[in-house]
Amino acid sequence: MRASTLPYELPPFAEIREEHYLPAFELGLAEQLAQVEGIAGDPAPATFENTVVALERSGALLERVRAVFGNAASADATAGVREIEAKVNPMLAAHSDAIHLNPALFGRIRALYERREALGLGPEELRLLERYHTRFVRAGAALSEDGRWRLRELNAEIAAASTAFGQNALSAAEESALVLDDPAQLAGLSADAIAAAARDARDRGLTDRWVLPLRNFSNQLELARLEDRDVRRRLLTASLSRAQDTNGPLAVALATLRAERAALLGYDSHAAYVVADRTAGSTQAVTDLLARLVPPAVANARREADALAELAGGPVEAWDWAYWSDKLRKQRHDIDEAALRPYFELDKVLRDGVFRAAGELYGITLTERPDLSGYHPDVRVFEVFDADGSGLGLFLADFFARPTKRGGAWMNALVDQSRLLGRRPVVVNNHNIAKPAPGEPALLTFWQVGTLFHEFGHALHGLFSDVRHPYFSGTAVPSDFVEYPSQVNEMWALWPDVLARYATHVETGAPMPADTAARMREAVRFGQGFATVEYLAATVLDWAWHTLPAGADPGDPAAFEAAALHAAGLDLPAVPPRYRTAYFTHVFSGHYSAGYYSYIWSEVLDADTVQWFTENGGLRRASGDTFRRALLSRGGSVDPMTAFAAFRGRPPRIEPLLERRGLTQPT
Repeated sequence: MRASTLPYELPPFAEIREEHYLPAFELGLAEQLAQVEGIAGDPAPATFENTVVALERSGALLERVRAVFGNAASADATAGVREIEAKVNPMLAAHSDAIHLNPALFGRIRALYERREALGLGPEELRLLERYHTRFVRAGAALSEDGRWRLRELNAEIAAASTAFGQNALSAAEESALVLDDPAQLAGLSADAIAAAARDARDRGLTDRWVLPLRNFSNQLELARLEDRDVRRRLLTASLSRAQDTNGPLAVALATLRAERAALLGYDSHAAYVVADRTAGSTQAVTDLLARLVPPAVANARREADALAELAGGPVEAWDWAYWSDKLRKQRHDIDEAALRPYFELDKVLRDGVFRAAGELYGITLTERPDLSGYHPDVRVFEVFDADGSGLGLFLADFFARPTKRGGAWMNALVDQSRLLGRRPVVVNNHNIAKPAPGEPALLTFWQVGTLFHEFGHALHGLFSDVRHPYFSGTAVPSDFVEYPSQVNEMWALWPDVLARYATHVETGAPMPADTAARMREAVRFGQGFATVEYLAATVLDWAWHTLPAGADPGDPAAFEAAALHAAGLDLPAVPPRYRTAYFTHVFSGHYSAGYYSYIWSEVLDADTVQWFTENGGLRRASGDTFRRALLSRGGSVDPMTAFAAFRGRPPRIEPLLERRGLTQPT
């Protein structure tokens, strides 16, 4: 159970087998509990070093195991991994309680906190002490003995239900994939998409069949291209109806358990508990933002629906929207998404787009390390070097979809940066791009191009971390701030110099025509009514579930969902929520409960920052260094909004976001 001897402590994936995980967890849990007992029982008076720093140093083995297994549970969740996950998550919840509900340990932290001004701590150390005190209080350390006991029970039940929800969602996505028996039903899809559907069928043991797997969001990408209206209907129906029987009751259970836990801790709702420690600060602030955005977004979506109906010659149903929207986009802007894909070859976009933009902005370079192994044969490893040639860390890229990977795209840290522990970061980006046939290029939609830039923004946030204490490392910031740097990084996907370098035809090498690139930029706001409404609808569902007070009975989950959308004015049948309750893994099995609003909250900061970059010359090294120094390198070591105000010279303004999303027109 030694630390890795590979560069940057990259986990030795070639040596790790599934049967190692459970014993490693058990050893790591026992090791940290012994360390914590030693800290809590230290007869010496509490000091910052023997209490807070000692806690920062504790649990090294457990953190290594959690990082590796946590990534496996999302990126390569085999049946064996899922079985281990179901066992381990309640163990981890109980372990967290054993630490945070230890009266002697909390007594030491509280004693330090009460005389914090007299300790002579530096800014990062003072913030660390304050954060530890807040974390322990929010974890229930100040409760009575009976309260702590009930909290342990609630945490165990929530952990078990959350794990089951995520596993059910993954299973339902596999089981609900649309199976087709006639290639004519795939008309409209590209040749590589049809080949991928055939491979999916073969992988499932189906002959002379084609399979369209479900991604974790509602509106499947194929809806924009499939010509057979009934196939579109069947695909969207399969997407919207998955996991309703298994996960509907679990959503009710999780919402009610979280509400009870919040009340036990002194909050009106789980949402109130969550936002009290976020940059939003209060449920009212989130409610006010949503109230400001919903009416213009719905009005925009209705205008789009009218335009689509005119083109289609009649009302457009939910399964028709993407199809006719694609045609309208082509008509208005002469943009054919399918025709653009040959200009977006994965490796070209990665190296000459994502990596090169980061190089120009921050001075970094990335070199592939084929001598280092990832956790799956598809994973690629890159070493990241700073402008002075020093090693920053490792970046792992896992691009392709597979049945054992959850949907969507995300970033994980395998090793957190910390000067205290002498660690440099190792981060991974996961995507769900259809894997091409051997020897064929992977061609992307522009939406997937934007996702590459977005997720690499998260990676940069982790790679640029320059903090002493692991508590603050990388993306360890409030959830309604964490999407901000990644959303800013999306701006470079359409930046003229960047686009010109990576958007070349995969067969001829010819650059994308200048007029096509110009039309792409003009089309940025096209479809923003739909995009904003489907996002806000999901946000409202999350908010409705998690603003329930303790003791409330939400009743039937489908009826609750419908009522919440109606009350918010978002019950547009042609625009289903980006996630329905039963497969909303972000909030019922992930870390975004009462936090899905974070994307739009962060976008306020993002749009304001994009305006700053534009005003300061765009892709300039001086601007990149300023952004890196003021925000990306600080992690959670400073108050995020204080850091933003120092960087921007003022608090954020919402107007750039409204302009970007086309929400400034009268409703």
